[in-house]
Amino acid sequence: MSVNPLSTNPHFLQDRIVLARIDNRLIHGQVLEAWVPFVQADCIVVASDEVAAKPLQKKLMAASVPRELPVIIGSLAEIAEFFSRNETSRRILLLFSSPGAALQGYRLGIPFTELNLGNIPGGDGKRRLSCTISLSDDDLSTFHHLETLGVRVIARCLPSDTALDWKVLACGGAG
Repeated sequence: MSVNPLSTNPHFLQDRIVLARIDNRLIHGQVLEAWVPFVQADCIVVASDEVAAKPLQKKLMAASVPRELPVIIGSLAEIAEFFSRNETSRRILLLFSSPGAALQGYRLGIPFTELNLGNIPGGDGKRRLSCTISLSDDDLSTFHHLETLGVRVIARCLPSDTALDWKVLACGGAG
């Protein structure tokens, strides 16, 4: 994929991110078969320190995507740098593996204004809030912080689902 120097419009790249999503599975069938067509994405960007540090996992993940759909996989810092120095006319679907990664990416300069909660698995100290989302107190604090920074945080597993504000979910408004 070729790119040009940064546009003089600071909102240009922000407008090119058609979906920013937390999904611990990152690239998988639901993303490729439901979300990519729904948001008409023509590029997938994975911002993950873990995957970027594992060349084999990175290669396998990229290989799972149809050849005509460009994929960029990098650490949070690399993806922030990509957005800071590049302009693209691509419609980007941006994936994070966790709430903490999304907040760190935002702080590094990855320009998204809405964050979709996809699959966030359970674990120690987490409460199951829906069939696909389990959150810890730290996760809830992260979403509150993102919201104070101007990011709208919503839960929406599939494109056919209704978007639900994260606070409604956290208060038991979905099952």
